[in-house]
Amino acid sequence: MTLGSAAHRNGVSRVAASVGVVVPQPSSLFSDSVVPRLLRGIGEELSANGLQMVLFAPDSRAEVSRLDHYLACGHVDALIMLTMPEAEGFPAGLRSRGMPVVLGCKPRRDLDLSFVAVDDQAGGRRATEHLIEQGRRRIAHVAGPEHVLSASDRTKGFREAMWKAALRSDLVEHGNLDRDAGEMAMSRLLSRSEDIDAVFAGSDVMAAGAMWAVQVLGRRVPDDVAIIGFDDSPIAASTQPPLSSVRQPIEEMGREMARLVVAMSEAGVMASQQLILDPALVVRQSTCQARR
Repeated sequence: MTLGSAAHRNGVSRVAASVGVVVPQPSSLFSDSVVPRLLRGIGEELSANGLQMVLFAPDSRAEVSRLDHYLACGHVDALIMLTMPEAEGFPAGLRSRGMPVVLGCKPRRDLDLSFVAVDDQAGGRRATEHLIEQGRRRIAHVAGPEHVLSASDRTKGFREAMWKAALRSDLVEHGNLDRDAGEMAMSRLLSRSEDIDAVFAGSDVMAAGAMWAVQVLGRRVPDDVAIIGFDDSPIAASTQPPLSSVRQPIEEMGREMARLVVAMSEAGVMASQQLILDPALVVRQSTCQARR
């Protein structure tokens, strides 16, 4: 029997012969180190199962509508979404039609969908605890956008660790997850409080910008200000000094998304399934020396 949409239309259990992957727009795809690593993990797992990966990058409601029509025609048999299209109800609509759908992030709480994600709150908490363990007490947080769930969860982890240590937790500035935003957020924080001795940034690129803002004022990292990021991207090893970070198991996330969507396709199981992976602390020179 030929695998794929023909079997699906006949109402029998099947393994997906091709799996679609919704990715961010190309303008951001190649500047983001996370997405290519996710695709590597997804591709490895799908290839091991003899399956084809098909990429989609809709950036408007009209393109999402065209994609929805394309998928309804049975051109792919399952879908992995690394980004959430702006059209409301798109993934839930696919699921209601019987297509296995797996997200690469936690959905909003009102969406009952399968997903694979990293425990961002635990990562933010562990990063902040590491700074506290180094003797830091005036810890600031360069946070990602408040409307981004992963960024919000990392901020929750920061506040949780600070509250537990009975430390001030209001030194927070938000910005986009890029270097310029990290630099500007750090500048605002330093204008609010000159005695900041540590920073947890919501991404490595933001941490790199924060590090520049600190160093341009003549402050030493980590002697005067310890800095830790999130992602453990290649940027973390290229800063001076090298950046401590929270490592996400990116390739493993991709493999788990592929495994889950294939398993759902094989079994014909549409009940939502969730898998949350643990992050890991990676300590480098940007935090390793306690303040005297």
